[in-house]
Amino acid sequence: MRNLLILFVFTMFGLGVIAQELTCTITVNSDQVSQTNQQIFKTLERSLNDFVNKNKWTNRSYKENERVNAQMFITITDFDSNRFKGTLQIQSSRPVFNTSYDTPIFNFKDNDFDFEYIEFQPLVFNENVFESNLVSVISYYVYIILGLDADTFSLEGGNDSYRIAQRIVAQAQGSNASGWEQSTDNNRSRFELVDNLMSNTYREYRVAMYNYHRKGMDVLADNNSTGKQVISGTMKLFETMIKRRPNAFLIQTFFDAKSDEIQNIFSDGPKTDIVALKETLNRVAPFYSSTWNDIKY
Repeated sequence: MRNLLILFVFTMFGLGVIAQELTCTITVNSDQVSQTNQQIFKTLERSLNDFVNKNKWTNRSYKENERVNAQMFITITDFDSNRFKGTLQIQSSRPVFNTSYDTPIFNFKDNDFDFEYIEFQPLVFNENVFESNLVSVISYYVYIILGLDADTFSLEGGNDSYRIAQRIVAQAQGSNASGWEQSTDNNRSRFELVDNLMSNTYREYRVAMYNYHRKGMDVLADNNSTGKQVISGTMKLFETMIKRRPNAFLIQTFFDAKSDEIQNIFSDGPKTDIVALKETLNRVAPFYSSTWNDIKY
């Protein structure tokens, strides 16, 4: 009996240590296709949720409360037999220290998502082999999510995840599936995203991710004034980047996730120099000028 109890304790401890990295909800919407039998879409949705949430994606040990929160929304726009075409919206967030608030990390829409899927087929990921475009695209974004999350906790902490994402790109490029191209008019391709994340040309983006979250958001609850100053100062990193790359893809992805949050942060609490901040924001992210105009305190 004693031996059984010890075995139980160690088993439970082990399960806690090797918990999967993600708490991800995947939704498949088929409203745009005329298909009377919806079962295949429900099966696809269930299989993808199991695939993402039950796989172990890294060697890192995650506690249950450390799992990364994410959502993926697949909108099917065309369906014929076992061929699917649509879009994929990806969102992720992480908790802010000493608060109940989750800060958005990634908010991105992939408009070039097509794949083949046969109902009940197993979904298996191998970073060194292209199994299917469905598996490759979903796995790629899992590693982008994990890499971005790690970047918010330590400077360039996402390197290992980004390297795997790059290997997925390399394998997928030989498949002729769309969205993986290196040279394309669509500079928001999967290749461009991870290539930019790993490039020293855009290093300020990753410094900004760390400073904004670890030195800014995570101290707001204890010292609101200091947190705001750090976040405001972080925006100047993007000024350096746009001098080198005026239309940097990563700047767009940052503010797609953060614009509303920034507006809310600086419209409340201890007063800061919002005039200078708004000038900086309008220089680095003029596509959100209406949001910056709403910053009032």
